Parts: sequence; structure tokens; C-alpha cells
Amino acid sequence: MSESSIETVGQLEEKLAEPTRGLIDDFSNLSGDVIILGAGGKIGPSLARMAQVTFNQIGSTNKVVAVSRFSAPEKKNKLEECGVETVSADLMEDVQLRKLPDAENVIYMVGRKFGTSGGEERTWAINSYLPGRIAQKFKASKVVVFSTGNVYPLIPLKKVGATEGCSANPVGEYGQSCLGRERVFEHFSKAFEIPMVFLRLNYAVELRYGILIDIARAVKEGRPVDLTMGYVNVVWQRYVNEVALRSLLLCKSPPQVLNVTGPETVPVRRLARQFGSLFNVEPQIEGEEEEDALLSDATLAHRLFGYPRVPLGQIIEWTAQWVKEGRPTYDKPTHFQEREGDF
Repeated sequence: MSESSIETVGQLEEKLAEPTRGLIDDFSNLSGDVIILGAGGKIGPSLARMAQVTFNQIGSTNKVVAVSRFSAPEKKNKLEECGVETVSADLMEDVQLRKLPDAENVIYMVGRKFGTSGGEERTWAINSYLPGRIAQKFKASKVVVFSTGNVYPLIPLKKVGATEGCSANPVGEYGQSCLGRERVFEHFSKAFEIPMVFLRLNYAVELRYGILIDIARAVKEGRPVDLTMGYVNVVWQRYVNEVALRSLLLCKSPPQVLNVTGPETVPVRRLARQFGSLFNVEPQIEGEEEEDALLSDATLAHRLFGYPRVPLGQIIEWTAQWVKEGRPTYDKPTHFQEREGDF
């Protein structure tokens, strides 16, 4: 498939699940099955498919098991069609959690963000209580935990972004509960010597959702682009999938922390103007940039896994073409503009 063209959802999903040479080599040294908890979200299906494709390419009989409530049955069906085993379960239900199959390798993707405001207790239960139950269930496994850059404070623009050594100081209850997730997993990692990696992600993008889709659609539809959060980090989702799976070989106790994002600090104003040029319209701009933003420095991940292979310019072109042609999106805004942590 040409790097210059993604014309269908099928082509997009194929690209997002295509393993790299590094992942193939790493999986040749990985023992045991892989279970992905919370696999029914925006990232989980392509990650599960990538793991299965990689096992297929190296001739491994190891299984990939995707666990989710699967409120969208088509995701479950698509995963089964490509060889991934699925389990429908609500992990907050203890009986269902205890019935899950054991696996040597765990990818933990469960989390709650939107709906936190007004439902804070549910967010804390999912983000901070459930990890303790998961750690006890899978204390004989390696665990890669999806976290978020929201555990960091807003970073002054004169800095590149928060490094893994920066003190966590999240804004708002969502970010606080995500730090709670890390702290609870860290406790059990030390108590049971569970090898772990924490992936602090911001922000994954593909052509159906993400910051770039949010800005592109606003520009094309003549809606104002808000500069409240004037600078962002983004990374192509295929790279996120690769890093998550390869991180299974880096798990240790206490947990390894890795920021996962692209190498650029991207001005939102510039993105709006680029999309405006591609759509041949004048973008509507609202507000002014502040002197800080939610930004992460992923130098460590880039050193371990290489730079993201799809450059930002290519993703912008793909996104513009996708929006111009009216192709499917999830219609789930990221609310990346939020500075007070209210989701």
C-alpha cells in the first residue's frame, strides 16, 4: 500500500496493525500469550490485531486474547476474524475478573476520562481501585500499563516538555485518578515483584479520531479553532501499538516509565492554517496561546524504539484527504483544549 494514500477503513486498519521489523524481532524472543484488557476502545483493536499479525508472521502458536465489554459488537467480530480470541467481560465485576484466562503478558488499557465531571466516584473506581484487583489477578505476569501525559502539570513553552523524571502534578480529578492508577500498580509491582512499564501517552492520532481530526473538521466546517491549549504533541497510532507491544520486553520492578508521543511541539495555530490551505478556506481562530501547555518529551522512547516512522506532514495530508472525502470518523472530540482538567 502506498504511503501516499489511505482510501478506506480497511486500508487504515491494515496500516495501523502492520508490525515493524523491530517488533517482529522482539516477539521472536517473547514467551507466552498476550492478553489485552480494555481492548474495545479506540486503540485496542488495532493493537490486538498487530500482536496477532506479528505472531502469525513468526509462526508462533501464542495466543492474543482481547478482553472488553465490547459494547460495539462489530469490533469483537473483526478481531475474531483475524484470529484474536475475545472475552466479553466487565472487569469491575469480580466474578468476571477472576474467570479471565491467565497470560504471561498483559496490556492494560482500561480507563475512564469523559464523564468524570459529575461522576468523579466512578472515574476513581475505574482508574485507581481496579488496578489493585488487576495486579492481584495477574501477579505472575508482566504488565504494560497505558497511562497518560495528564499526570504532568502544564509545561512552560521554553521547555521541550515533561520528561519521565518530572514530578507528577496533575490538573483536575481525571489526571489525579490516573496518577492514582500508577501509584496503585507501583505498590503491587513492588509488593509482588511484578515487572511493569507505564506508558504516559499524549496524544495518539489516526484518521477517525484525534486532535488532527478535531482541528481539520473545525476548519472545513467553518467553526472556530480554540487556541486555549495552543501547543500539542501527537503521534501516529501505529507507533503507539508498536511501543506498547515491544515494552513487554522492558518490564521491571519498580516500573519503567516511558512517555509516548511524537518529537514535535506542534502549534495549534499552524495546524489550523495548514488545514485551511489544504481545504482552500480561511481558518477561524479563537483566543490566544498561553505560555504553557500539556507537553511531553519522549526522547527515551525514541532512543529505545526509534522515531515514529510516519512524519507529521504525512499524517496531516492523510487527515485532510479523509475529511475532504467525508470518510467515517468516531465523532468523539478529544477536548484537547481543556486546561482545568474537567472532562
